[in-house]
Amino acid sequence: MATHELYTRAPDEPNWQVPSASSARFSWEYDDGRDRLLALYQKGKDKQWDGAKRIDWDLEVDPYDPLGTPDEAMSLYGTPHWAKMTDKDKGELRKHYASWQFSQFLHGEQGAMVCAARIVESVPDLDAKFYSATQTMDEARHAEIYGRFLHEKIGLLYPINDNLQALLGDTLRDSRWDMPYLGMQVLIEGLALAAFGMIRDTTDKPLPRQILAYIMQDEARHVAFGRMALRDYYKQLTDAELREREEFVIEGCYLMRDRLRGVEVLEDFGIPKAQADEYTEQSEFLALFRQLLFSRIVPCVKDIGLWGKRLQQAYVDMGVFEMGDSNLDLLMAQDEEIAEKLDAERFAAEEHERVAEVDAAIRAGTTG
Repeated sequence: MATHELYTRAPDEPNWQVPSASSARFSWEYDDGRDRLLALYQKGKDKQWDGAKRIDWDLEVDPYDPLGTPDEAMSLYGTPHWAKMTDKDKGELRKHYASWQFSQFLHGEQGAMVCAARIVESVPDLDAKFYSATQTMDEARHAEIYGRFLHEKIGLLYPINDNLQALLGDTLRDSRWDMPYLGMQVLIEGLALAAFGMIRDTTDKPLPRQILAYIMQDEARHVAFGRMALRDYYKQLTDAELREREEFVIEGCYLMRDRLRGVEVLEDFGIPKAQADEYTEQSEFLALFRQLLFSRIVPCVKDIGLWGKRLQQAYVDMGVFEMGDSNLDLLMAQDEEIAEKLDAERFAAEEHERVAEVDAAIRAGTTG
């Protein structure tokens, strides 16, 4: 079935064209480059995987409860609308919320793929071009996987959120080569990583947990790449240039915090936008979720050297300033360990099944 037929509402344009003012940069310096980046490039090559084979697509998914979302996590919970809903209505709501979340993940991954390709084109250093080429492949795989999950397991898609699209457009239109790093790998992917992690760690559904764990293993490398490249570059910038980038971060963080809430889902259930806005603002779970979304962004921004007074004050206002002290390296190491542990558990279970089948065949042969 064509994707167009699965959208809850048709996208404004079937194709989105973003004019670019950036320059393509070639480097004729083919020396060894920076050891840290080349080691990451080697890891990026070694860790390639096939989403069609590593993920168990035979696992069943209930489209009306694809993530095991508890009632309390629904922004309508406790409202008069919730009291009137039947179990069937609540199942539809869960389906739409999961579709909205994973649709934004899908659109974000396509954006990440385009941004990674843009980095290959515009970054001046060859070692960074090498790594970005591996990341472009990673992001293509992620978009493929999220698209397959939405098509085959949920059967419903949402268009890209207007505000996510606006931030992505601002990132791609900027002529400065570091902005795809900052807009995509620090802000958009940082936000997505936190969302991936919260779902991965709370869902009791094996297929989405596999998808999120394996994708986050890749993303741990991507964040490390962005941190290395930007930390080195931002040490060279003037105070005025750093302030420009801090303003971009502030605007992007407020945009994502205030606008990426799934109001579109409630509107599709017949709730007027003003009331849908009110319900999402009153949801205690959503307030906590929105705060935790910055658990990956704040320490990364601090680490790369964007930590001016105005940016710090913005994070104080958002209630996320303390997250700047989080150990980002530990978080990324845990992401890799979770994926590796999941692989080990799956392989052990498969080996146990194979041994049981062989034993059964031997017993059957002996009996015969």
